[in-house]
Amino acid sequence: MPTLQKIVVQDFRNIALQEVSFSPNVNCICGGNGEGKTNLLDAVWYLSMTKSALSPSDRFVFRHGTDAFALSGTYELQPDVPPVRISVRVERSGEKKFRRDDKPYERISAHIGLIPVVMVSPADAAMVVDSGEERRRFVNAVLSQMDPAYLAAAQQYGRLLSQRNRLLKESDADEGLLDVLDERLSALALPLSAAREKFVSDLLPLVQKHYEAISGGAEQVSIRYRSDLQRGSLLDQLRAGRERDRLLRFTGAGLQRDDFLFEMEDHSIRRCGSQGQQKSFLVALKFAQYELMRRSSGVAPILLLDDLFDKLDLKRVENLLSMVSGTDFGQIFLTDTDPARLRGTVDALTRDRAYFKAEGGAFRSDD
Repeated sequence: MPTLQKIVVQDFRNIALQEVSFSPNVNCICGGNGEGKTNLLDAVWYLSMTKSALSPSDRFVFRHGTDAFALSGTYELQPDVPPVRISVRVERSGEKKFRRDDKPYERISAHIGLIPVVMVSPADAAMVVDSGEERRRFVNAVLSQMDPAYLAAAQQYGRLLSQRNRLLKESDADEGLLDVLDERLSALALPLSAAREKFVSDLLPLVQKHYEAISGGAEQVSIRYRSDLQRGSLLDQLRAGRERDRLLRFTGAGLQRDDFLFEMEDHSIRRCGSQGQQKSFLVALKFAQYELMRRSSGVAPILLLDDLFDKLDLKRVENLLSMVSGTDFGQIFLTDTDPARLRGTVDALTRDRAYFKAEGGAFRSDD
């Protein structure tokens, strides 16, 4: 079970320079809005996933006025094995160097999956209210941590798709090259789509179980996978739609259009679910992800719970925290704006916890 023993953060978001040591169990970070609680959790996520959980580009996470940021984490991956040090330095020029025990990775993507992580955040609401891109990003992030072959294939599919879209913008695009790209995209799409379909099949009963535990079983929720590949061969669709794609100057069929439909009582949860029901569903989704990843690897991921009390009544929060206080969970990070509420809830469940106060991007022990 991986545990983060210590993190050093420099010039990341509003954190100038901080070194924080953590409990291997529950870590509670309290503070007002904008004080840096979420930024610290994002730094933990970054060290696992090689990018921010909250920003699409590294250029948004530099501290104002700086030209580089650096993160370093000391992890215990297995008992009785020396800790490992994971570090990254990113320059505003775009240079990024990831290291394990000061040895650079040949490919940064090779690091993903070493330290599994799950994050529950208010930003998850975008998966309910926004386009399918947010839901695809979630599924890709989970499968990439569980299966390096999926990650490699998804990256290759993305590169080929970008190449095809660039070609479609040319007035004299090479037909032979388009034929080759269509064949390669179609070959990659089949196993990627099969992996996504299996993922939904494996995930759904776990989501339903956790939603019932959090909400008391008041409603029935479901997830449906929708893909162009369900209509037939992608190769046939790409060939048949080529003239349309030329006019529109982008590829109109493929995995980039996949969606994962979140439903409650057979209706879109975006339309029929209250804010509390939507939040309960998203938490259940992330807990199902956690369980699926733990089953797949035999390792309990690090769990990041950001602003957990937001839009959930106290009973649902108590149900949820009683779940995470069990032996099936590993190291947990939990943030809240109300220290009395957090202490009252967490102390009733476990004494294996540490408290930190966040203020202006600085963190101090508050036990």
